[in-house]
Amino acid sequence: MKRLLVLGVGNLLLTDDGAGVHAVQDLSREEWNPDEVDFLDGATFTQDIFYVFQEYERVLVLDCVKGGREPGTIYRFTEENLRENGEQRLSLHDIDLLDSLRMAELLGHKPQTLVVIGIEPLTISDWSMELSEPVKANYPKYLEAARREIRALLA
Repeated sequence: MKRLLVLGVGNLLLTDDGAGVHAVQDLSREEWNPDEVDFLDGATFTQDIFYVFQEYERVLVLDCVKGGREPGTIYRFTEENLRENGEQRLSLHDIDLLDSLRMAELLGHKPQTLVVIGIEPLTISDWSMELSEPVKANYPKYLEAARREIRALLA
């Protein structure tokens, strides 16, 4: 069993919706111990990916998150935060991480830790592989937040 899965979620063709996928692609090109961490482009995954969760102790999800703040705002949520805020879906995708975790648990193993690092989008409806200006401006901070989380989850 590996220690950490870094899962990038989003649609690269829809401007800021692809921020998580861009991030996982960029981070995967950096120096990480391949025995400890895997990077996966989850695209706009559905609950069908729950089986992958069984293979990891920890999961870090990178995604755009509509939290109602300024575009480019960076968020951090834990599994507990998601459970406390069960009425509000934070992801812009048809993702129910809690259900995926429950299904993984039913099959025999649920990751010990789930963390989501998100960035507030400006637009997710324009056809472009480029991030919007406010998201692009904060993208280096988004990557750094993800790097810090990876290091903390591997410690």
